[in-house]
Amino acid sequence: MAYAITQTCCSDASCVSVCPVNCIHPRPDEPDFGTTEMLYVDPQTCIDCGACADACPVGAIFPVENLTGPLQAYAQVNADYYADQPQPSNEPAPGPNFHSWSQPVFDRSIPSDFAPLDIAVVGTGPAGMYAVEDLLLNTNARVTLIDRLPEAGGLVRYGVAPDHLSTKQISETFARFHTHPRLKMHLGLEVGKDVTIDELTAHHDAVIYAVGASSARRLDIRGEDLTGSVAATTVVAWYNDHPDVSADAIDLSAERVVVVGTGNVALDAARILTTDPSTLEDTTIAPAVLAKLRSSKVREVVLLGRRGPETAAYTRPELLGITQLEGVELTVDSHDPRIGHTIDAADPDDKAGLLQGLPREAVDWSVPPEHGHRRVVLRFHSAPVELVGDTEVRGLRVTGSTDDVEIRAGRMIRAVGYRGTRLHGLPFDEESGTIPHTGGRVNERPGTYVVGWIKRGPSGGIGTNKVCARETVGSLLDDAIAGRLPRPRRNYKAFATLASRRLRRRSKRASRR
Repeated sequence: MAYAITQTCCSDASCVSVCPVNCIHPRPDEPDFGTTEMLYVDPQTCIDCGACADACPVGAIFPVENLTGPLQAYAQVNADYYADQPQPSNEPAPGPNFHSWSQPVFDRSIPSDFAPLDIAVVGTGPAGMYAVEDLLLNTNARVTLIDRLPEAGGLVRYGVAPDHLSTKQISETFARFHTHPRLKMHLGLEVGKDVTIDELTAHHDAVIYAVGASSARRLDIRGEDLTGSVAATTVVAWYNDHPDVSADAIDLSAERVVVVGTGNVALDAARILTTDPSTLEDTTIAPAVLAKLRSSKVREVVLLGRRGPETAAYTRPELLGITQLEGVELTVDSHDPRIGHTIDAADPDDKAGLLQGLPREAVDWSVPPEHGHRRVVLRFHSAPVELVGDTEVRGLRVTGSTDDVEIRAGRMIRAVGYRGTRLHGLPFDEESGTIPHTGGRVNERPGTYVVGWIKRGPSGGIGTNKVCARETVGSLLDDAIAGRLPRPRRNYKAFATLASRRLRRRSKRASRR
């Protein structure tokens, strides 16, 4: 029997490189890579060796015969990807493997007598750690790894939903580099506050910024700053026990919560707020948050999409996950006839087609949610107009098929995207929320590089950062070999002393408070 890739696929292609029969696609060199929701095993080519399952950093690959419960659907999900794939005309047919192989590429060509580089990486999330992995495995560089937070992990630690334990497993892959003999890690050290960008540059041959996109986009509607209106970034930080957000940051006294957005973060918030708290006991959710969820009054979460179901931002794996929540009903608000027509006419694998078979209802938003059960409602073709309330949210006025409609709700979460934050001393594009660059090189700042969301914007999953980091590290090494890196005035050992001194100073300030 073949193997199948399931919901928690991180698309970092570790499985692709170990497959002996080239049956996992899309590969990083193929056009679809980075655009598909996950990677897929071809059941006709798979030889059941299990190498991919051993290599998967998030434990997402299983033999088809072992798939149970919600994961059973992924046998067909994998097979469907190959159903319409043409067989290359230059390959014999039929055969044990009809996938063409790419030519081997060796793009890390470094002179044997090249002196070790001292490189600082700011950020311990996936983007930063893929850059660290590339540097430590393929060069003789010494790495200074910095993060402003007290725990390493970035997006994996503080951004992945706590019930996605398989996805969080990738942190173990990254953690093996934290104790590498050529790496020195400084946690709780904030660049721009504890140390300056110029100090980093003065002590290292190059600096890579992997600082992500930590702020939230706004809706720019009236009432957005009322009490009870929060950003999804705050909600995600709340249930992941982020040190910047207290356990009291989210009030769960409202029966209905509206989430503006239909992406995976919106689905994560809806799932955490409606699922039975007892199912979260063995996850990484913050204990204080779990206690609040046990006394939560939330019975209904509304996911608001500005456009139709065919353009929903969620991925198929995440939607499948929420449809199979025990005790939670997923309903489509049928207020606009276009919604039903689109769903019925869609291919089953399309975004709209995934909603076929779900109950549809013209919801009366003027009454509170029904007692006795929990549900998530998808409302499409409905844009937020204004939040209603004097000092606190009591409703959200949205567009409808004819007139505006007020959804009676006590809380609103905006999940309309993340945005990068300016780092003093580096250029910044206000429109895109990124640091301008060319191939990862920060424009007009020699020796400075970017990777991850601060480089390309908040798009792509964990695995996308691997390809992104490879480009940035490649640019850095090209510059180093060509002699384009500025010479540091100090050395990395002096920086370690400086960092320790600044951390002690921060600790003393905190103890006085």
